[in-house]
Amino acid sequence: QVQLVESGGGLVQTGGSLRLSCAASGRTFSSYAMGWFRQAPGKERAFVAAISWSGGRTGYADSVKGRFTISRDNAKNTVYLQMNTLKPEDTAVYYCAASPRVYSGSDSDKYAYWGQGTQVTVSS
Repeated sequence: QVQLVESGGGLVQTGGSLRLSCAASGRTFSSYAMGWFRQAPGKERAFVAAISWSGGRTGYADSVKGRFTISRDNAKNTVYLQMNTLKPEDTAVYYCAASPRVYSGSDSDKYAYWGQGTQVTVSS
């Protein structure tokens, strides 16, 4: 069982930056691939970024490539999402998720555990 708690969301102006954190419980965090997803009002949940259990492989949605960076610190049981050059269309609730696989990419069905989400609002 893995419990995930996101933090770091907030209100930022267009062009600004935020870093989201996702703290995981349990001693086997390093055995889980991790992902970030987001859901904007009136839209379906969408993939943002993913990272393998070791951190050696990452993947990004085209809409965030070059602006967002996913990373993890297995010693701290934490995964991060550094978001730069934020745009109003990045406004959403951001969720982290854990998958008992080496790497799960954008397939949300492969993620077994989800956090409660953190709101990111980008003002124009």
